[in-house]
Amino acid sequence: MRAEKIHKVLAATGMGSRREIESWIGAGRVAVNGEPAHVGQRVISTDRIEVDGVAIDLRNQPIPEVILLNKTAGTVCSRKDEEGRPTIFDDLPRLRRGRWISVGRLDMQTTGLLLLTNDGMLANKMMHPSTGLDREYAVRINAKLEESELAQLKAGVEVDGELLRFSDIRYYDGTDNNSWYHVVLMEGRNREVRRLFESIGCTVSRLKRVRYGPVILPSWLRQGQWSLLQTEDVKALYKLLGLRYSAPKHKRQKRTRVAKTTCLLPYPKLEQPN
Repeated sequence: MRAEKIHKVLAATGMGSRREIESWIGAGRVAVNGEPAHVGQRVISTDRIEVDGVAIDLRNQPIPEVILLNKTAGTVCSRKDEEGRPTIFDDLPRLRRGRWISVGRLDMQTTGLLLLTNDGMLANKMMHPSTGLDREYAVRINAKLEESELAQLKAGVEVDGELLRFSDIRYYDGTDNNSWYHVVLMEGRNREVRRLFESIGCTVSRLKRVRYGPVILPSWLRQGQWSLLQTEDVKALYKLLGLRYSAPKHKRQKRTRVAKTTCLLPYPKLEQPN
């Protein structure tokens, strides 16, 4: 039987992302055959794995699902908020096993597309910078930019010791004091869009993510609503990312909010690691 790294195996159950599970291992929350696990440890299907003393059934993998959420302003991306603010997880459908994992985050006032999945492997692959998925945002600022400023934002600006840049920026609509632009980032560091515009003296008044890699925010999905990607879109996403789509034989939970149309755009083929 093929041995796999333990954080990869647990991520596939939907318990969390690889990064989360590595932190659990470091904190001593994971055991293999009665002994504390270590980061990088490999396991096989007959190993007995426990998280917080609870045995994990590795044979019963969840059916891969992906949620599109049109995030509202004022909601946070944490699973629980100490200040009692609403979170993106409050109104999501329940899972029989595993949990929803957010593919990246948006700050509290940013709206638009958030993806969530019950497959930690998929979440990790989509978030990792080496995968090469870009993110597109619609942004409203208080000025219309000169060509030299557009070029500067694409070339890169050093902000707080970090070199930040848009891979693309295009004027969309508006007036001299109220202009909409579409910008594209390759990673999505903390407040990167806002920090870039602030670096040239502009204030962002609206920020909305409209695309994550090939996945678009459909016009019919209103703020605060969610929908599941249709199965064919999920399979296409796995194929693009070089992951194996494996649906267990047990029945899928009945879902009422499934996208009636595709939410994927044609997307360049990604380079897969050797």
